[in-house]
Amino acid sequence: MPCQNRRREPRAWRIAARPAQPANHYRLLVPVDLHTHSTYSDGTMSPTSVVERAIAAGLSTIALTDHDCFEGLEEAGRAAAGRIDFVPGVELSVDWDGRAMHLLGYWIGDGPGPLQDALVEIRESRATRNVDIVEALRGMGIAITLEEVLEEAGHGVIGRPHIAAVLCRHGAAEDIRDAFDRYLGTGRPAYRPRKRLLAADAVALARESGGVTSVAHPHTVAESAEGYREVFGAVAALGVEGIECHYVDYSPDLRRQLASWADDLGVIPTGGSDYHGAYKPGIEVGVGRGDLAVPDEIVERLEDRRP
Repeated sequence: MPCQNRRREPRAWRIAARPAQPANHYRLLVPVDLHTHSTYSDGTMSPTSVVERAIAAGLSTIALTDHDCFEGLEEAGRAAAGRIDFVPGVELSVDWDGRAMHLLGYWIGDGPGPLQDALVEIRESRATRNVDIVEALRGMGIAITLEEVLEEAGHGVIGRPHIAAVLCRHGAAEDIRDAFDRYLGTGRPAYRPRKRLLAADAVALARESGGVTSVAHPHTVAESAEGYREVFGAVAALGVEGIECHYVDYSPDLRRQLASWADDLGVIPTGGSDYHGAYKPGIEVGVGRGDLAVPDEIVERLEDRRP
């Protein structure tokens, strides 16, 4: 399939669902959610259900950002049409100086493009890893099968949360978090690595595909104030347009501090709930655990950075 460089998704992806707003309306807090997952990766709700939850929460914009895949975007776009603005997205796990960093890509759809083509090999690596993980668990005496994992996933990208859910059904773990702590997390006995794009390559491919990128949950690559500032400066130099400062697990004070550092560097402080449905209980679309409110001005700022 040929690549189409620097392509934009049609404006139909962003549907004008709301009435005209006053010129200063971006000073108001109209929440958005730019980080959600559906059954096409490691969420438990369909794309339509994710959009319905966004509408019920009173959001102005919703993004679907499934891992390494675009299959759920068409369904989500149809559900959003005329009701809520929709941003097609994807979440990538990339190599950042030997560590896994997650990047959110926005306005990258399911048509042909450089990033879309690169993800074919990434998904093949995911599939191979799933087989290796299941074999490792079976070697530990857990009678799990790949068929069970496939049935749990249903469709789309299959990942460790699906394996974790099967482990719970076998009584080998109390819940998803326990399954990761015991078996599946980095450094645990059944963890197996997989191929990842280099961070710089992923950023470049996203731009060549007409999109912009934002670092997801930056605490996974930084542990202190100094570490955050160092990572923020490095990713800004890399050309990343945003950093997920308004993240569900951060306190309001930390969100404000991270957003201030991002603004100082000219990077857009993005945000989202990282909604996964039952795989991450207690988190709802748009509001996280009840105190998340991501301002809608960031959507316009991100869109202004599109190539």
